[in-house]
Amino acid sequence: MKKVLAVIGIVLGVYFVGRAAVEPFVIDFSDPSSYQNDWGGPSLAGVLAVHCGPGVLALLVFAALAVRRARKSAVTG
Repeated sequence: MKKVLAVIGIVLGVYFVGRAAVEPFVIDFSDPSSYQNDWGGPSLAGVLAVHCGPGVLALLVFAALAVRRARKSAVTG
């Protein structure tokens, strides 16, 4: 069960990171009508927070887990 949850978390995290990477290229920063009806709209800050925020958080979690795993292998190895 633990491995299934880990796989689901990794897939979801990769999706969030990919979505955060693509979002700035999808919207037109100079045209508010391109993002005003998106989640977090009508402000640009809200749209970026909703669409990029989870990706940033997922990337931070991935980095923290990588550091934790590297420290663990350095101690045991």
